[in-house]
Amino acid sequence: MTPFYEYDIHLPAQLDPNRKYPVIFTLHGKGSNERNMYDLVEPLSDEFIIIGIRGDLTLGAGYQYYELKSLGNPIRETFDKAIHELQSFIKYATDQYPIDSSRRYLLGFSQGAILSLTLALTMGVQLKGIAALNGYIPDFVKTEYPLMILEQVSVFISHGEYDSVFPIRIGNETAAYMKQRTPLFSYVTYLSDHGVSADNQRDLLQWLAQDAGI
Repeated sequence: MTPFYEYDIHLPAQLDPNRKYPVIFTLHGKGSNERNMYDLVEPLSDEFIIIGIRGDLTLGAGYQYYELKSLGNPIRETFDKAIHELQSFIKYATDQYPIDSSRRYLLGFSQGAILSLTLALTMGVQLKGIAALNGYIPDFVKTEYPLMILEQVSVFISHGEYDSVFPIRIGNETAAYMKQRTPLFSYVTYLSDHGVSADNQRDLLQWLAQDAGI
């Protein structure tokens, strides 16, 4: 099978052929690329397989996974396709590499966070957890998508208090919605804009390691 998405994979340097590993699938922001996410989780590269998924649609010098009518208003056809193809890619990668299917994580920033949140809601316990940095959940996902039970899915949400793209109100609303769906929930805000601060990265790495039992 030829995967739909281009991707960048990092296997642990001391790969044990008799072991399966937890995996972090990273989803970048609009106009970025898969390599920009790797630095966030590189400290975990000895214990996790890390797969950076590149959006299939070009945008300037970078990529995106779906197109927008306007900020916060995805073109539904391209969004639905991205969700379908990402689900298929996760299955493909799990079959292709020594991945522990009970410890699959998504890490997304901005557009990638939007997709990570949506995939958590639509895949449920097929994922162990997601980390969504500076994102939100489209209204049509909440009302029109078939949503799964998330009681066993771990969710880490972070947001910049001075986010100039998605104001902190959006982060608070997203966190309140997800907190109602899973008890395995963390929400942290940072004195930052639309980006990932050093404190945010530190807390993210700690959360991933603890949740995966590393």
